[in-house]
Amino acid sequence: MALVGAFIVVLLALPTAVLLAVVLLLPLLLLYRPSAASSSEELCKEPPGPKPLPLVGNLLQLDLQRPYRSLYELSKKYGSVFTVYLGPKKVVVLAGYEAVKAAVVGYERRDFPWIFLCNVTICLTEFAYVCALKNYGLPRCFLEEIILRESDHLEDMFIQHEGNPFDTTDHVNYAVSNVVAAIVYRGRLEYEDPRFKNVMSRVTQMTSFFYNMFPRMLRWIKNLQAIIKANENDARFMKDFLMHLKETLSMARWRGLLDAFLIRQQEELVRSQGIKIYGLYSDEKLVPFVGNLFATGTNTSATLRWAFLFMAKYPQIQDQVQEELDRVLGRAYVSMEDRRKLPFTNAVVHETQRMVNIVPMAVPYQACRNGIFKGYVIERGTTVFSLLTSALYDESEWETPHTFNPAHFLNEEGRFIQRRAFVAFSKGETYLLNENLGILELFLFFTSHLQRFRFTAPPGVSEDDLDLTPADGVTSSPPPHQLCAIDRWR
Repeated sequence: MALVGAFIVVLLALPTAVLLAVVLLLPLLLLYRPSAASSSEELCKEPPGPKPLPLVGNLLQLDLQRPYRSLYELSKKYGSVFTVYLGPKKVVVLAGYEAVKAAVVGYERRDFPWIFLCNVTICLTEFAYVCALKNYGLPRCFLEEIILRESDHLEDMFIQHEGNPFDTTDHVNYAVSNVVAAIVYRGRLEYEDPRFKNVMSRVTQMTSFFYNMFPRMLRWIKNLQAIIKANENDARFMKDFLMHLKETLSMARWRGLLDAFLIRQQEELVRSQGIKIYGLYSDEKLVPFVGNLFATGTNTSATLRWAFLFMAKYPQIQDQVQEELDRVLGRAYVSMEDRRKLPFTNAVVHETQRMVNIVPMAVPYQACRNGIFKGYVIERGTTVFSLLTSALYDESEWETPHTFNPAHFLNEEGRFIQRRAFVAFSKGETYLLNENLGILELFLFFTSHLQRFRFTAPPGVSEDDLDLTPADGVTSSPPPHQLCAIDRWR
């Protein structure tokens, strides 16, 4: 009543003309208020989502061991665009093929200027694109030669087990990392070399820390000192390594991508007349770039280990792959050009990527200003996740989304077909180098090893006993397991 009285006093104080206008317009304002509010609400609604709790948000509603699965289940209830709170942090999740495609294609076409990738990723994109793809392009035949040469070394390691059960993890990780090392500085280390084991241990340690800090938030604080120490060791190693490469740099003999970086750095130094270089070609930008390549290798090695596990799990599919390889290639080296002649093998590789879904969530975007997406307001500063899992398991896109089925990528004539909902890598310029390298490695390593080996479960373990439950973490790595690699050529 006090507010009403104050309102009347204000009205009486107004000039007569203004008071008359207010009296005439007030009924119209009251009449149109509901429809205007409804229209505003319709145009400016925020994405729906589960009700958050103070401080913790929706964390208690997520499986923190495998958060992508919880988000996938939430998408079934709240739709293709919904909101969750990770603690006090607001996150918008895009789910389903159509939403993921709209965000990815929209970013590439610049349809959504309110979305951008994190600055670090953009720096990596620029450097990789400039050095690797523009100025110092790596021919595919060169990459194939590196991968196939390393594949021979990996086969030798498998043969040493003489058909007995073993864990493929270290061997595969070392092989894929050696491919990266060959590209970066034309180097290679033997799997038993203590220096190589030390470097790989640090890479694995840092990768596991950052990939698993989300499902183990409470342990993150406990691991902080270990992370700092590992990071300092990596920085010290890279500084010494860079110094060695700079001292032995030759403009006439290019050893790899690091030389491309250092040569461009020298050019920038001359251009800046000796002033210290900051920005894209500074030493500080090199460490995350190399780390990004090795992280990509970690994902590739996990996918390859999944592929071997699937072959042991589904021997009938392994039979079909090896029949095709024997018929088309025999014992000849494979190349990427052979993919057209190996439709079933190519389909198995793609189905492995779809099924294991190594990186279930794409690199996050962030809204730099308010915008509209699929009819919902995305506020400035909001983090946006594209849930790749939802596209790869979209029931409207795949005939049997939760079953390992290479027929997803074959037509009725048995020819390979690409599927529009196949999102094996987060798209965009950022992943041009990583995607090409990952596809090359996966196809060539897988094909050459299926030519040579028959993968089986250990004695006393049936195919049904092989566990396909992913290990805990943000990435979808295979569970701990052992396999037998039986040499088919002996």
